[in-house]
Amino acid sequence: MDSRIIEVVRAKLGDALAMSFPPLIRREVEAAPLHGKARAVIGMRRAGKTSFLYQCLADRLAAGIERERLVYFNFEDERLGGMEAADLGSLIEEYYREFPRFRGIEKVTWCLDEIQIVPGWESWVRRLLDSELVEVLLSGSSARLLSREVATSMRGRALETVITPFSFREFITARGQQPPAAPRLLAGQDRSRLRQLFDDYLETGGFPEASALPTVRDRVGLLQGYVDTVLFRDVAERHGVSNLPALRAFVRQLLRSAACSFSVNKTFQDFKSRGLAISKESLLAYLDHLEDAFLVFALPLASRSERRRQVNPRKLYLADHSLAAAFSPASGIDRGHLIENIVACELARYTRDLAYVRTVDGLEVDFLATDFKGNRTLVQVASSLGALETLARETRALIAASAEFPDAALLLLAEDDPTQLSLPEAIPYAPVWQWLLQTAHPD
Repeated sequence: MDSRIIEVVRAKLGDALAMSFPPLIRREVEAAPLHGKARAVIGMRRAGKTSFLYQCLADRLAAGIERERLVYFNFEDERLGGMEAADLGSLIEEYYREFPRFRGIEKVTWCLDEIQIVPGWESWVRRLLDSELVEVLLSGSSARLLSREVATSMRGRALETVITPFSFREFITARGQQPPAAPRLLAGQDRSRLRQLFDDYLETGGFPEASALPTVRDRVGLLQGYVDTVLFRDVAERHGVSNLPALRAFVRQLLRSAACSFSVNKTFQDFKSRGLAISKESLLAYLDHLEDAFLVFALPLASRSERRRQVNPRKLYLADHSLAAAFSPASGIDRGHLIENIVACELARYTRDLAYVRTVDGLEVDFLATDFKGNRTLVQVASSLGALETLARETRALIAASAEFPDAALLLLAEDDPTQLSLPEAIPYAPVWQWLLQTAHPD
């Protein structure tokens, strides 16, 4: 074993155990310790995965676990160049040489960041789980560790925790304020403040670094850089895509289609008319790759028939609504689509299954959300219901869908103050910013 690597491991372990956990924006994601399995912290690039690892360590420290049993180790270090799986054992041996009293007696939590740099790391982590009393959390910026493939590579020995860009509640915390405990019982001044924060969230989005930037120019440039990294590293390099003009055009079309129906066949025909040589099969593969990298997600039609779910267009949503604004002309940004994308991301965080509904009469409801207890809710989203025809259209679609899904609760969301609307009593309504602040999501 290279003595140079051992010296670097010792130095990094010393630094890791001496460091104070950095201040961070608390994420509303739970990651309880697992028995016999690693926890893979995955999600789109720059969503805050490393910060979440620190949060996990800080939580365990607050719960009374000794600081010496909480280790964050980042393998992205040029001094570890050439490290192989056989060298990973030195990390554990050097640690227990310093703390022999813990071995086999007290559980040690290891946060292993960028471990994909070491070839063959999966076998070593599986052996570590079997041979030592440890908790293991994994994360990294490689395409493989960003995606759900990490669970496969661990052969069933890892469970996923997905980190997304900030929710509205987390965004409020990042702005140095406290989300209200009772969002329905607010003074007028507090309601105005939260409405303004929602407008800020709508404008800046939820990526931690981008949302903190003061200028639109810098924010757009950073977000476009995120997408380029996904395009080249997570799709083109990882999957050997050589038709970069078609891939780039496809990604731009997706980012301009937030909260819209999307058909690969129509895209294929459009590309063909523009002289872009690409097959439908390749476009389907690109979409799968982009979903695997968490850049977009597509919802099927709600139906018991798998064939209907497959042949009907899907509705497309982005990892964060700010990506739509970063790739669209300012005049072409639809506020209603951005709000619907925000709701889709929130529902995806807390539901088991998400789809959209098209009734036998051709009316559409944005979401049929099924929680982890099997409870279903039909959710309709609009920017404003102030126009009587808009209110009538949205409520008519909900009522029609409820006839086809009689067990589902109903919910109507928009930006309007409920005191300014004449709403049917049978349809519960909430201002979208207020609904996003709720603390009790379905389990």
